[in-house]
Amino acid sequence: MTERPEDNNEPLDSAEGGVVVEDSDAAEPDTKAEAQDREKPRLQAFAPDQVSTSSAIVRIVVVAVAGGLLALVAFFALKQVTLAAFNVSMVTRALATAGSLFVLIAVTVLLWLWVRDRTSSKERPAWRRVLTEAVCGLAPAGLVVSSIAIPLSATKLYLDGIQVDQGFRTQFLTRMTETMSNQDMNYVDMPSFYPIGWFWLGGRMANLLNMPGWEVYQPWALVSLAAAGSALVPLWRRITGSLPAATAIALVTTAVILTMVPEEPYAAVVAMGVPAAAVLGYRAMHGSWTSTIAVALYLGASACFYTLYTGIMALTMIVLAFIAFIAMGRGKRTVKPFVHLVAMGVGSICIALLSWGPYLFALFTASEDVSSAAQHFLPSQGTTVPLPFFHLTLVGVLSFFGLLYIIVRHREPAFTALGIATAVCYVWVVASMVITLVGTTLLGFRVEVLIALLLSTSGVLALIDLRLTGVDRLYPTGLSKRTNCTITTVFIAGLALAMLSYVQQIPDKNQVFLDQAYSDTNGDGQRADRRESDVGRYYGQMHEFIQEQGYNPSETVLFTDEINFLAYHPYHGFNAFTSHYANPLGQFVARNELVAQWAHDSYEQLQDPKAMIAEIDASPWRAPDVFIFRGSKKDQDAPWKTHVAHDIFPSEPNIRYQGLFFNPDAFDSADWTTEQFGPFVVVVRNR
Repeated sequence: MTERPEDNNEPLDSAEGGVVVEDSDAAEPDTKAEAQDREKPRLQAFAPDQVSTSSAIVRIVVVAVAGGLLALVAFFALKQVTLAAFNVSMVTRALATAGSLFVLIAVTVLLWLWVRDRTSSKERPAWRRVLTEAVCGLAPAGLVVSSIAIPLSATKLYLDGIQVDQGFRTQFLTRMTETMSNQDMNYVDMPSFYPIGWFWLGGRMANLLNMPGWEVYQPWALVSLAAAGSALVPLWRRITGSLPAATAIALVTTAVILTMVPEEPYAAVVAMGVPAAAVLGYRAMHGSWTSTIAVALYLGASACFYTLYTGIMALTMIVLAFIAFIAMGRGKRTVKPFVHLVAMGVGSICIALLSWGPYLFALFTASEDVSSAAQHFLPSQGTTVPLPFFHLTLVGVLSFFGLLYIIVRHREPAFTALGIATAVCYVWVVASMVITLVGTTLLGFRVEVLIALLLSTSGVLALIDLRLTGVDRLYPTGLSKRTNCTITTVFIAGLALAMLSYVQQIPDKNQVFLDQAYSDTNGDGQRADRRESDVGRYYGQMHEFIQEQGYNPSETVLFTDEINFLAYHPYHGFNAFTSHYANPLGQFVARNELVAQWAHDSYEQLQDPKAMIAEIDASPWRAPDVFIFRGSKKDQDAPWKTHVAHDIFPSEPNIRYQGLFFNPDAFDSADWTTEQFGPFVVVVRNR
């Protein structure tokens, strides 16, 4: 987007300027027509609304807090209204669409007036300026509320309910609600392997609101998504110098996130910042210390939230540094890009150590071999290269124009940065496919959302540039003021309608996740759709029984294959249920083998309860205080069953479950208290 220096409130240089610093044609010899074209004033419909760095920082903090509060207030307000479950009624779908429509109408009207003011002789009213900035800043939060909060209003669970991956995430949040220290979600006395940032903050919110960890998942996800989306508006306004452009990018980014990865809010908030980080990274490598500090903060914080995207962006920064170095030309090259790269790396690592320090220390001092299966996952999405620009959707159209501009206007800083980041993502996707030859992946399927965000951001900038410069070039003799205003009105209305077409489909795109949120049994033992609950309705009784035996959940080790029980109640598991979410320090495979040995020997040498107690006490890890099996307390001839999971990557599915059968006689002594709850037998060791 070409800018006129006189439209800015402060001077721009190559490091701190707008989206485009120079027209790529400026380096070529001028023809008479080209010179006249450049000398002719262009109508800047989307005029620069540049703010200083300090002002941008204040605005980012203010709108992030305001956006989060808006989502939180909306969450509590919606819980006071009795709405039908999403999976049995169309009411919440209709309300979601209406809410999104109201948000887009407010933003469209105010931005149209904002743009019109640039061509008017009248001064923009102060009240409308404040109102426009407030509405634009909160619009992404409004989309979060309308597209996700309203469909979830009648359930306490978040998207995807308490299904496998969401079960582990809920378990982590439950753990962080019980402690402020760096602890593993499952294993006792062990630092976390997974980044704790989002979960630790969610735990503090749970403490503040006096809510259990599983129940705070939904409001915390909404708050964090809304805050991150709103913060993008002042951030992109600082980058582009344009409030309309910043608002468009923030809304598109939020919509893409809510469509593609809303069930992983901790990853989503990191992904939202990737396009901006790419542009700031380019500026950092060309001498901007402000951008260097900003990217260092982003990389450090993202490492505390979701390391995959951190790794991709770190690689992008390295590529940007080398390209900046090469572009200097022979005889003019300096180490300046690498100085900024090192500063960026050191700063981000210092922040990342807040999350990773305890684990890395434990890893380096561990006496046993450590291995991880976290990357042993290759779904069908990971076997194809994402090509969003061939999809007939808003994101597809934006991606097409974005790709076109990345190719044609590749010399312009914003498109250079976004193009390089996109290229790195594609390399990562392909590398993830190739590296399967050595028995692992790079989780390339999770990079699809980054590609969509980078290309759609480029597309927004491309369309705005086409509006600003394309019409003038097609009609060099000039258009009347009224005609230009009409074109701008049609342009804004068209984008708004396209945006509505996209966002109103968000609930449908999340249909499966929303259905699970209503059909899964929550921590209160109820289903939100008011149908009969599954076995989860016994969890509360089991929890009370264990406590009655004198056990504090946060100090108790429990063995079970009921991951949902551990998600709702903060017991420590003797072993994680799958190796993919298991802490490598926990020796998942060895623990599985030990439990399998106990089960096998319970029918032989461990059939004697005293022998079983002795064998359990001989465990190299803290022994379970409680076992939860499936079986019957009354039928002593029927075995008690549990399961352990085995990683069988590269097969898909990548997990095989093995049934283990324990002999009830091995626990038939005064050392244990046993109780039946539905299909479960809870065996508690007497203290």
